Amino acid sequence: MTPFQFSTTKSIVFRAGAAAGLGELAGSLLGARVLLVTDPGLRALGLPDPAIAALRARGAEVVVFDQVEADPSQATLLAAVDAGRAFGATGVLGFGGGSSLDVAKLAALLLGSGEDLDAAWGVGNARGPRLPLVLVPTTAGTGSEVTPVAIITVGEEEKRAVSSPVILPDLAILDAELTLGLPPAITAATGVDAMVHAIEAYASANANNNPLSKMLAREALRLLGANIETAVTEGGNVPARAAMLLGSMLAGQAFANAPVAAVHALAYPIGGIFHVPHGLSNALVLPHVLRFNAPAAAHIYAEIAADAFPALAALGMQARTPAFIDALEDLATRLTMPKRLRDVGIPEDALPKMAADAMKQQRLLVNNPRPVTEVDALSIYRAAW
Repeated sequence: MTPFQFSTTKSIVFRAGAAAGLGELAGSLLGARVLLVTDPGLRALGLPDPAIAALRARGAEVVVFDQVEADPSQATLLAAVDAGRAFGATGVLGFGGGSSLDVAKLAALLLGSGEDLDAAWGVGNARGPRLPLVLVPTTAGTGSEVTPVAIITVGEEEKRAVSSPVILPDLAILDAELTLGLPPAITAATGVDAMVHAIEAYASANANNNPLSKMLAREALRLLGANIETAVTEGGNVPARAAMLLGSMLAGQAFANAPVAAVHALAYPIGGIFHVPHGLSNALVLPHVLRFNAPAAAHIYAEIAADAFPALAALGMQARTPAFIDALEDLATRLTMPKRLRDVGIPEDALPKMAADAMKQQRLLVNNPRPVTEVDALSIYRAAW
């Protein structure tokens, strides 16, 4: 059997209402002075308030940095670090979607180590140590609470990543009640994002693709495929929300160890240049990347088709991959998601620059089951336009 390494978050709590018990679960870990990283929308809704109250009841002081935006900038990250340094933070609590969790990861790293951010970019370059870190996701999509990756926007458009096991948190708390207020459009986009994580992890050409990641990816697809429409149309359905949150986490564990590929590489320019949310960016190119990959990966997609869409089990293996791709497109239609790049305001003359920018994501493209050139990327974008 091929050797592999599997890393994930040390401790995971999956329980509705768990965030209100955060003082008991994580108070001693985070210490006396906690930097809470979140976004202004969640702060305005008061969603972090029970967690803050629980920490304060345990005697901790809490300072809130609530300026994280979608696709967070390097300036935002450094502002969070400055806030934590001025406060003398002993631990970091990330509370929100993937953007807040990514900022929290890197804030904990930079506060704990003092290392240079420019030296930490890339795979395996962050050294640590970091401050104690707890992550509480409020969306079912990124799986950031179990991944060793944080994505930051540098300059106007470029997305850079820090990828290192040192930024895996000490504890992840999955509380489905925190996702009940998610609007349908965000629920749909983040849910499809999680499905992309599972699909790309399962098909990853990375040398570390392994049986654990494959098993987790398939279970993630079962949970996500069975529950995404209910979660979107019945936002208060706690069992569906919990299944989505768990599926997102399992997909995160899968791609944290068998990394994602061309779907994400081509999605980054969509988000970086046009500020389209990450999950929707993935959804817009997903079927077109899968069709491009099919000559090299049809047998792989056929293996997982019925996990996401059980009715496809009735088809022969050769018919499953095209049916799988069609089913993913049909799902996006039922979820009323934009289907074309033009639907989110991307002009056709922007496609060549997007293709050139996608080529900068070689850390992702090397994991694709079929090599992608700039000409290929442009062809995929044109198919998606």
